[in-house]
Amino acid sequence: MADAYFSMATFDFLDRLADNNRREWFQEHRAEYEGCVRSPALKLIADVAQELPQLSPHFLAIPKKVGGSLMRVYRDTRFAKDKTPFKTNIGIQLRHNMGKDAHAPCYYLHISPSECFLGAGVWCPDGPSLGKIRDRIAEREQEWLKARDHKPFKKGYRLGGELLKTSPRGFSRDHPMIEDLRRKSFIAIQDLAPDLITSRQLKKEIMKRYALATPYMRFLCNALEVPFD
Repeated sequence: MADAYFSMATFDFLDRLADNNRREWFQEHRAEYEGCVRSPALKLIADVAQELPQLSPHFLAIPKKVGGSLMRVYRDTRFAKDKTPFKTNIGIQLRHNMGKDAHAPCYYLHISPSECFLGAGVWCPDGPSLGKIRDRIAEREQEWLKARDHKPFKKGYRLGGELLKTSPRGFSRDHPMIEDLRRKSFIAIQDLAPDLITSRQLKKEIMKRYALATPYMRFLCNALEVPFD
């Protein structure tokens, strides 16, 4: 059996980075970052790439240091009050091959000392994309409910993200699907135990859990007019 991808050293490094979030400290400890964060993450992505087509042939796992599925460790601080330069989590995003940014349909893995979780769906889509999803929910209520309430999916995942305070333009407040129509994101979250992250079963488990979101992801892809199957 293959070795585990991550270890307690991964969590330890991320903890220490949070306490020493400075460029000088990161440069001094770059070898640790490479050894217990970036290299194992890229290995996981490469291995997931072998199995992802079985889930959908339209999502990509790209094991590149820059421009691939591993999200950058450097934070964009241009418009942020928090000017610390580094992210203190591992983010892996498996985007749809027709998506160009973080707001495309995707599968996601988040690893940090404070929380670990899987994601599936669309996070903060642009206005036209959000409109397409809302329109499909309104036009195909039963199809949406079947995907959202699919028992294996509903048992493992919860829908997250912010809601509008009122009904979106074009929809009445008493619309039967108003709670879902108010969503700004259509991202489903499943929490992971830290000991799974350091387990040899990590890849097997995340692929199995991503598969539970298939009806949900198919609905979103259909709404956005991009292929899933």
